[in-house]
Amino acid sequence: MALERSEVEKIAHLARLGLNDGDIPQTTETLNNILGLIDQMQAVDTQGIEPLAHPLEATQRLRADVVSESNQRDAYQAIAPAVESGLYLVPKVIE
Repeated sequence: MALERSEVEKIAHLARLGLNDGDIPQTTETLNNILGLIDQMQAVDTQGIEPLAHPLEATQRLRADVVSESNQRDAYQAIAPAVESGLYLVPKVIE
């Protein structure tokens, strides 16, 4: 299925794309190449192949769960206006 210039102009209008007259031949060729690729992919026999939820059915590598920073809670809470038992105290906002 090849697109003609008039069809590309209509698609551009519907998509609210402002194409110059000089851009339309290149856009037509690009869209025809994309449609050709889609035709090739649809021609592939996929009988007996289960659909995938994700193309890489693998467990992701996770970084090691190690402590990378030192505990600086006391230093941070030293500048807080109100602290009690390691918790920040804030004013009550709901009566």
